[in-house]
Amino acid sequence: MPPAAVHGDRLTPDHHLRRRKARSAFTRTASRLTLTAALLSGGSALGQTDAASDNSAVGQLEDILVIARKRSEKLTDVPAAVTAFTEAQIEASGITAPRDFIAMTPNVTLVETQNVGTAFVVVRGIGQARNSEPSTAVVVDGVQQVNPSQFNQDLFDISGIEVLKGPQGGLYGRNAIGGAILITTKEPTDTYEFKVKAGVENGPGYTEQATASGAIVPGKLKFIGSISHTSNDGTIKNTYLDTEANPVKQTSGRLKLLFTPTEDLTVDTRFSMSELDTRGFYYNIVSDVNDTSLPVRVNNAGIDNRRLLDASVKIDWNLGFATATSVTAYDVVREIVTGDAFDFLPINESFFKGLLGFDMNQSQFLDVKAVSEDFRLTSPNEGFLRWIVGGYLIHTDRYISTGNMVDTGNGVFPVYRSPSTNPLNPQATFLADSQDNMAWALYGDLTAELTDQLELALSLRYDSDNRRNTTLTPTAFLPNIPGFPQGVSGEVRERTFDRAQPKIVLRYKPDTTTTLYADWGRGFRSGGFNQTGVGAVAAANGILGVSDLFQAEWADTYELGFKKTLFDHRLEVEGAGFYTRSHNPYFFVFLAANSTQNLGNLGLVEYKGADAGLTAHLTDSLQASIGAGYTDSNITEATDRTVIGNQAPGVSKYTINAALQHTWDFGKSSSLVSRLEYQRIGDTYWDPQNSTVRNPVDLVDVRTTYTRDDWSVALWAKNVFDKRYNAEYSAGGFVFKALPRRFGAEATFWF
Repeated sequence: MPPAAVHGDRLTPDHHLRRRKARSAFTRTASRLTLTAALLSGGSALGQTDAASDNSAVGQLEDILVIARKRSEKLTDVPAAVTAFTEAQIEASGITAPRDFIAMTPNVTLVETQNVGTAFVVVRGIGQARNSEPSTAVVVDGVQQVNPSQFNQDLFDISGIEVLKGPQGGLYGRNAIGGAILITTKEPTDTYEFKVKAGVENGPGYTEQATASGAIVPGKLKFIGSISHTSNDGTIKNTYLDTEANPVKQTSGRLKLLFTPTEDLTVDTRFSMSELDTRGFYYNIVSDVNDTSLPVRVNNAGIDNRRLLDASVKIDWNLGFATATSVTAYDVVREIVTGDAFDFLPINESFFKGLLGFDMNQSQFLDVKAVSEDFRLTSPNEGFLRWIVGGYLIHTDRYISTGNMVDTGNGVFPVYRSPSTNPLNPQATFLADSQDNMAWALYGDLTAELTDQLELALSLRYDSDNRRNTTLTPTAFLPNIPGFPQGVSGEVRERTFDRAQPKIVLRYKPDTTTTLYADWGRGFRSGGFNQTGVGAVAAANGILGVSDLFQAEWADTYELGFKKTLFDHRLEVEGAGFYTRSHNPYFFVFLAANSTQNLGNLGLVEYKGADAGLTAHLTDSLQASIGAGYTDSNITEATDRTVIGNQAPGVSKYTINAALQHTWDFGKSSSLVSRLEYQRIGDTYWDPQNSTVRNPVDLVDVRTTYTRDDWSVALWAKNVFDKRYNAEYSAGGFVFKALPRRFGAEATFWF
């Protein structure tokens, strides 16, 4: 049967948004999609579709096309742990944010905390910390995100998502040490098509979205444009101010132009923007991460305003012997966050009020601009040898300032590039740094079919990342700790981090329904600079492993895996085991003395574990999936020898993901799809000391969608049983509340 494309470099450009023809396909898809859960190994498609022709065998799981190796191939043939979400799966599951698809991916978790730009992806134990490089490369329409603050935003008009586990540095670069996430938006259509969507949820909250697509010059130039607006008054109460702590408004837009002047040349231009306004810094201080008894009681509501702008041009030129691809991108990230400071209590109850006679609040500002270029040559898919060679260049300007102000009871005011002179909110501490970073890479991939059953793939990428940090903190605000060198305003620190990232993959297919593979790969993540002076402050507070510089991290991963299709493609089973040695992994430290967020390095951490899972058609209308992942971590080297033998920070011991979906097909293009999803996140460790462990968290989501002809309505609920838990714990007892139960309804119309 024909495969269904998850996404790719225009694998089926008209399919993804050709709604009129896809409507009936979606109805059939929904009726095939019944029980879906994140399969354990990553090699599973969480929502198999049946977008194939009507003569497809009833009850069979559809083949899925993915681009995990930068070329189109069947998911079941890919020798890697990949979880794929098709367009039909995205719609049936109601995926509208990164948390939604990560909740269905085994051995992957997401921590959302502090502010909208602070969201950490953890893949098989390899995680991320504040102000660090991401552990997972995120690629949207072939363009890699340049800053982790870009990741957590609304997802709409998405045609496919792939989550790759294990180091992917050979093809995706220095920040793919844990894996890669590939997101592809819908392609323009040849005929004019329109979609509108409206929703309401508790809070209250509202969603309005609209999409238009069509040809400007038939056969040559077509477009797709989307706009989305979401808002919610909030769901977490601030009992001191008698208001909600987490209201949010987000407006996003996207425009894509696809120009095809000849059969051999395409130019894909993309513009996107996002404006988000919410609040952050509404922490509690506890000794046990499982303690959710304290309400939010900050006296400064503060602001969290983020602005994103992305523009890119992708050119594909068929040269015959290869396809030349150029991707040029420009990115802007700007976020200002203000709110209460330690210990996040009203002025007269605060720690600093009792100690110093006054309370404090805080402000943090981030401004990032980046220009990047990725150029590669890709051989045709046919032949004994397939290859990719390319180069990557990126220049990044990054500015960050953090500081505490005296809380006089008159509110908190944002501080950008200069200390506050406002008498209503005078500056107490202030640190500012600018970074001028230039990184380049060369990469190549060679795949050889040694026999009809045996394939060998070799990839190599060399990354060099030069980082130049300038201290912009005024002298009066530089930390002065006895016994440590005094910082200097205008001081320039420079360091180059580089590493080769090889990968070897051996795939064996004894028959068309079986894939066996073994691989070894190396991942790399750049080091960098903490804000000037924090090393001295950390040392004065007895914190080991934190200095003004944090080292680059690199990791070697060994993996064995299999994929098997059984019972005439009605059952898919897969599994993978892995072992990782990570050198210089990051850990996070917050210094309350100057409200700085800092990174330290452990010496060596070992991770070992497994993913496994299955997907099955139980009946023609019922599909089931279940997956699980297990990760055991062990700190084997560290400056602070008391943490040796502990679990690494940010690691969840195991995950379980499952889903059940049933479809009633009423004929005449109408159906009712009911879906149940379950996620369990096992014991989670937060700091090298393992000072507290979060107990397992169980979450249940439900969704029912009725589709008929040109419209659909859906009812949904997330965290149905209103599980109250803390999304994160930071050293010092800082906890941030996770979202409570959410529920709503939505309607969609196609024209």
